[in-house]
Amino acid sequence: MTANGTIKRNPLTKGVYVPTVAFFKPDEEVDLATTEKHAAYLARSGVTGLVTQGSNGEAVHLDREERKAITAVTRRAVDAAGCSSMPVIAGCGAASTRETIQLCKDSGEAGADAVLVLPPSYYKALVSNEALHAHFVAVADASPVPVLIYNFPGASSGLDLSSDDILALSQHPNIIGCKLTCGNTGKLTRVAASSKPEFLTFGGSADFTLQTLIAGGDGIIGGVANLIPRSSVRVMDLYRSGKVEEAQKLQAIVARADWGAIHGGFVAVKSALQSYRGYGGLPRRPCVVPSQKAIAAIHEEFREGMETEKSLEA
Repeated sequence: MTANGTIKRNPLTKGVYVPTVAFFKPDEEVDLATTEKHAAYLARSGVTGLVTQGSNGEAVHLDREERKAITAVTRRAVDAAGCSSMPVIAGCGAASTRETIQLCKDSGEAGADAVLVLPPSYYKALVSNEALHAHFVAVADASPVPVLIYNFPGASSGLDLSSDDILALSQHPNIIGCKLTCGNTGKLTRVAASSKPEFLTFGGSADFTLQTLIAGGDGIIGGVANLIPRSSVRVMDLYRSGKVEEAQKLQAIVARADWGAIHGGFVAVKSALQSYRGYGGLPRRPCVVPSQKAIAAIHEEFREGMETEKSLEA
């Protein structure tokens, strides 16, 4: 908060952002204490910023007030950890333009520095390219904080924005970047090469961090960094310092860990957090805790990555 009562906003920079998982108590109420604990842990791990209500954050399982509360406590935790300049991004995708704008305003009030917006896809067949473009323009016009476009066909009924779509939207002064979870590195290359210099192009998964950087991208927003934040950052640091062979070796470890997060989803990430960190395993129904056999398999799948992470914590 500034002296005149306005909320201080942190600019987004290149780097590794973590889309945090949501935490629940046994009665399925939001667990804000664990939210705070995990956010502080990540903030101290050297990542660039945090994202609330991403696909890993069970946004579709949360009501409006819960979303605001999680973003607010994440902002407070990051500040209390001595990282007040660290950006916090809030996911704000919704089925209607009206609700998306409301979520953007809520996020700004809760202390988010930017918002991440999925395209509305429930009525995909009834929304033309022109209407979709108008949706993002209306959101960007109304949002009190900068907007990033979130292209994730797997969470958007297959809706896949093209590089032309994204580049057209990148001209808006309040649209400052994109997250490409489509995994299309050709698209990423075209966007990074043709957008204005300040437009941030992020890969949507830590398993293609090097590919993102080589293509001219600015970093990643990757869910596996909930578990291995230092390893995820280290891949980027090694590449930037010219140690490409070392970066490739570590990228392979991160990619193997990320496969567990990709095919097991946030449930696997939360199971591994519980197994290795002692907190966070409960999802909200209809998602459930894996069986004991599955928990053991998840633990083993993340073992290599967690051992590497532990070595970097020393």
